[in-house]
Amino acid sequence: MMKTSDELILAIDFGTQSVRAVLIDLGGNVRQICKTVIEPYFSAAPGWAEQHPEYFRDRMFETLQQLFRETEFSKDQIKAVTLTTQRSTLINIDSEGKSLRPAISWLDQRLCAVGKYPDWLTQIALRIVGMREAVMHTVKQGECNWLMQNSPEVWEKTSKFLLLSGYLTWLLTGEYRDSVGCTVAYLPFDYRKQQWTDRSHMNYKMFPIERDKLPDLVKPTEVLGHISREASELSGIPEGLPLIAAAADKACEVLGSGVVTPDVACLSYGTTATVQTTHSRYHEVIPFFPSYPSAVPDCYNTEVQIYRGYWMISWFKKEFGLKEIQMAEQTGRHPETFFDAMVDEVPAGSMGLILQPYWSPGVKVPGTEAKGAIIGFGDVHTRAHVYRAILEGLTYSLKDGLLRTVRRTKVPVHSVVVSGGGSQSRQAMQITADIFNMNSYRPHTYETSSLGAAVNAAVGMKYYSDFTSAAAAMTRRGEEFVPDPKNVEIYGELYDRVYSKMYKHLQPLYEQIRDVIGYPPKI
Repeated sequence: MMKTSDELILAIDFGTQSVRAVLIDLGGNVRQICKTVIEPYFSAAPGWAEQHPEYFRDRMFETLQQLFRETEFSKDQIKAVTLTTQRSTLINIDSEGKSLRPAISWLDQRLCAVGKYPDWLTQIALRIVGMREAVMHTVKQGECNWLMQNSPEVWEKTSKFLLLSGYLTWLLTGEYRDSVGCTVAYLPFDYRKQQWTDRSHMNYKMFPIERDKLPDLVKPTEVLGHISREASELSGIPEGLPLIAAAADKACEVLGSGVVTPDVACLSYGTTATVQTTHSRYHEVIPFFPSYPSAVPDCYNTEVQIYRGYWMISWFKKEFGLKEIQMAEQTGRHPETFFDAMVDEVPAGSMGLILQPYWSPGVKVPGTEAKGAIIGFGDVHTRAHVYRAILEGLTYSLKDGLLRTVRRTKVPVHSVVVSGGGSQSRQAMQITADIFNMNSYRPHTYETSSLGAAVNAAVGMKYYSDFTSAAAAMTRRGEEFVPDPKNVEIYGELYDRVYSKMYKHLQPLYEQIRDVIGYPPKI
């Protein structure tokens, strides 16, 4: 029987597609949720992705107001507030707290010119270790660098350069503070020490932001501030409640899935698909690419990501899944039910159709030249085979990421927990179990980011003495999927003999395409 309690934590979960206000009890049960779908961004130029900070502000307060209009719970039951947001969305604030321009979303693809760093001598050294193109690309992606070059008047007026989490914290408390766990962006941040860098650090040289433009940092579970009178009037949250630091949505998703030890991996089947593990030691799965701050203080999440990830599922549904979407609307059932039924008769391995999910190029693994590919087409293949091949290809890639993680950390992984939208598909879950050859689990709730933030608040408020006991009480595994030995054998051979060799064989052709077409541009 699920443990329930009268004490509640209010988690604000501001994602890419929606903002949620969630009341969660100390047993990890979602007692009430209010969700507002949002417009992620608008594009003022090709590749740009921006949104007005005031839009974020208004949607958050509207969602909170709706929650308090609808709830039957007493406000006295709410003991703390916590916050988790999308990563790497950045906002310029002037000295009066007004935004100076639209926020630059994490989905933005604009690039700037390379400035003073890296100089020619540093570039030679980077080339020797095979990192020149990766570092150059990272510098060009830095939002602060683009602003300094293209909007110097905005940068001059910028008093604070905040992540969305820092901006919402300021709106709620009046404090320019943020959580260490939210600091995932092109900023002068030392991921090993989990603090802002000094001027000698490579990350400061790449992103030279003055310290006074950045917020103060606190660790997850610490107090960011208290709900101000103005925020209380705008939101309905009782004035004076503590806002407890949590972490970014991916980190909270890991914690909310109960992954607090390194022998369990968390797969996130979202817009960006990731495989993550939690460690007390710092590891770089890919050299020079950091582990990110965990929602557990002083810990790290290794992460290998597929940038477009389960966006490919959305793409397939939009282009080829009208029938199933209409059936879902007519019956009120979840669309995954009908997509799963579509591929039920397609055997493991999709009759030899194999997909490489590099729809958006990386900077190191894969390289900037990478493209998506599907090989093995024959006259037996239908759209159902393509759909299954997408699911399989994404899972092959995440398996590759986990194998890299295990080799680097030297800690074996025995099971995986799968969260995110894709976890609602039974086929995706079974394919995961078969390709990883591990028992795979769904968390007990779909709201894992909100739950992870609530775990932070519960520990911060001393309801639990540590994260082991908090995770044991508030998170639990849901449905289990066990590997099918026959499918494990098929997938094992396809991974070893085909998928693991695809990139190496196709890379020269990707380079030729890049030479002819000019995309992605060389650095």
